[in-house]
Amino acid sequence: MQTCETRRTRNWDAGWEFHLGDLADGQNPVLDTSGWRRLNLPHDWSIEGQFSPEHPAGGGGGYLPGGVGWYRKRWCTEPADRGRMVSILFDGVYKNCDVWLNGHHLGFHPYGYTSFAYDLTPFLQADDTPNVLAVRVDDSAQPDARWYTGAGIYRHVWLTVTDPLHVAQWGTTVRTVQMSGGVFRIDVETRVQNDAQQERRCLLLTQVLDPRGALVAERASYHPIGAGETYPILQHLHLEGAQLWSVDAPHMYTLRSVVTVGEPPADTMFTTDLAKASGGQIVDVYETPFGIRDIRFDADRGFLLNEAPVKIKGVCLHHDGGCVGAAVPIAVWERRLALLKRMGCNGIRSSHYPPAPEFLDLCDRMGFLVMDENLDEWRRGKFAYGYHDYFDQWAERDTRSMVQRDRNHPSIVLWSVGNEIPEQSDPEGVEVLRKLVAVVRQEDPTRPITSACDNISAPTPTTLAFLAELDVVGYNYVDRWHEHRELMYSLDRDLFPARKMIGSENSSLGGIRGDYRTEAAGWFGPYHTRMINVEQLWKFTALHDYVAGDYIWTGIDYLGETHWPLKNSVSGVIDTCGFPKDGFFFFQSQWTQEPMLHLAPHWNWAGREGQVIPVICYTNCETVELSLNGRSLGLKCYLFPRPGMTGYAWAPERRNVRPTTADLHLAWDVPWEPGVLEAVGYRDGVEVARCRVETTGEPAALALAVDLEELCANRQDVAHLTVRVLDSEGRLVPTAENRVHFEVQGGARLIGVDNGNPMDHDPHKAESRRAWAGLCLGILQVGELAEETRVTVSSEGLAPATVVLGSQGCDDDRCQP
Repeated sequence: MQTCETRRTRNWDAGWEFHLGDLADGQNPVLDTSGWRRLNLPHDWSIEGQFSPEHPAGGGGGYLPGGVGWYRKRWCTEPADRGRMVSILFDGVYKNCDVWLNGHHLGFHPYGYTSFAYDLTPFLQADDTPNVLAVRVDDSAQPDARWYTGAGIYRHVWLTVTDPLHVAQWGTTVRTVQMSGGVFRIDVETRVQNDAQQERRCLLLTQVLDPRGALVAERASYHPIGAGETYPILQHLHLEGAQLWSVDAPHMYTLRSVVTVGEPPADTMFTTDLAKASGGQIVDVYETPFGIRDIRFDADRGFLLNEAPVKIKGVCLHHDGGCVGAAVPIAVWERRLALLKRMGCNGIRSSHYPPAPEFLDLCDRMGFLVMDENLDEWRRGKFAYGYHDYFDQWAERDTRSMVQRDRNHPSIVLWSVGNEIPEQSDPEGVEVLRKLVAVVRQEDPTRPITSACDNISAPTPTTLAFLAELDVVGYNYVDRWHEHRELMYSLDRDLFPARKMIGSENSSLGGIRGDYRTEAAGWFGPYHTRMINVEQLWKFTALHDYVAGDYIWTGIDYLGETHWPLKNSVSGVIDTCGFPKDGFFFFQSQWTQEPMLHLAPHWNWAGREGQVIPVICYTNCETVELSLNGRSLGLKCYLFPRPGMTGYAWAPERRNVRPTTADLHLAWDVPWEPGVLEAVGYRDGVEVARCRVETTGEPAALALAVDLEELCANRQDVAHLTVRVLDSEGRLVPTAENRVHFEVQGGARLIGVDNGNPMDHDPHKAESRRAWAGLCLGILQVGELAEETRVTVSSEGLAPATVVLGSQGCDDDRCQP
């Protein structure tokens, strides 16, 4: 078997030129761009601006600027690429994107969240004349969204070179079906595209590689494909002893599609020995990660993964990464998702648009249950310049694009075709819903479909016809209206016992990290009572199997959807820096088993001697004893769920544990005095956890911690620099707001600073930041040279701190320019 040069996919992020502002001829190949800025993608120009209430995006867009921007890239076609097919893939551009190659208009793409590709082949220079790719991005029409969108080519760009005979864009579909005796059938559809001028005889070998890379199944098929045609080849493979994908063991397989030009052997059309294919050439190799798992939603048992009930403990997430805006390095998401895992989270809702492809790759590898969503509005808009302007022309295309791109991810368990759509209450909304549902089912009949509905029990309710079209009904804020405030899902359970239900969006335990006011603050109540509604909802969800689970709003704070002077929403249990708030520990106490304890608030209350400070404790221990300066303040406990009478009628389990509250937290009212507040947690009378907060001294020094000390020199890897303000005894000062300066020397650069304070209007692209509640963050991004970087943080009157980071070369071709 001969092998010619096969598919080559290269990261195309490096070496772009950028101009902020519109131009009449920005696509002109001979335009003078000597004054343009040089940068690497992904890039978000909006996050580089100043926060101002005068920006037309308003609170929805986080008070940051929009506008029009031009991007250009020059390169010469490599001799090996001439005569081959060359395409470019944009993972996401926000928004209204026009693309030209060498002055030829390739197309227009309005939606900022779906990926799109263009064939560059017809317009490439055949000699050594440089090619010029020009991209105009128009984010000037605002307000256009309820959250921060970013502006620019904010996701990755990829250049792919193939033979004219190749697997089409997103051309594989993998479906697994469990059969008897532990055997799985793997159904594969591979769309093979022939861009040659004549018929090509295609032999397709499909191989399955297990998580260790070992070959475990293969099948070959033959079919001639006409000039200009794309042909779907269907194959069935069988696999015994599969390692199933789950949230705790997310095993990933690889499907390898090998396209060969040549005749099949004379003895059979379905050989698995390509060496017999006389004169054949391998012209394309295309790999598709996938997982083997079985999912279904049941009206009585909730969500089943591999036939075992799994309660979805999920969060909703927007796509920004705090100080880096919408251009989020994957390591930022890796850190955030790892933190959510520690909280016990097992589900992510991509609200309210398809996420970046690499985000879903992370969800596959880390074991999250994803609701992949397409749109926040249909024909009836929510903002003056929203997607409704493009819905009729683009909605079906964008929905199809989402499903085709994402359908092989085992993490995705639900498709959502809309969030809080106004048409849910209109009779004509049903027809629109049916069209979108039909598109999804055509592209992927294996997963259920939902829509996140917020008016199910509203005065003008979601129509029953609308809800009947959904495989699973998504409830946004189930306890918002009328009797549902107390009875929640149970009302609809009685009326519609066959309905499958999930909390597609419900209240989290938000607020500002480190803010311990005892009066109401905006949407959120006092720190010592704001958890009560959340507790009641989670009790109901946890105890009723028919509720598949919940996606709380939100897991992490996000830019936008706010009112000045706040610049970001504070609905998350994690702030924009990735620092946990108290609410994080509430969910950890309910969603995890490892013993944990958390106390709030801090204990720096000088001037309030003798005043009562409410102290709250989140824990999964049975009993907790609190003490102040060595004096016991009493033993308290809660039980959830209550054990009842099990085993012998007179001896319930944990019979000696006496609850002191029906809430899911413990509380003490403590007259303040300086010193040490300490909690000790017990299970079965044995100490299993201990937690303390102390009255600290004044700020005296900085401490600097880094999550990675060795980076990959690929222009993409990042390290998170956590700065802590300490007193003279090395304790975090929870009220410190000192300004911290970052000095970076070496091969990496500072790409963002933050502190989690939603009312801090300093720009994120800066070299200093005030601490908030004793903490601040810097994000460092590596260059392409393997060299050392030294970071020093300093603040007036405080002892500085320094870390040294190394970097090493990256041998992944996809990361190279």
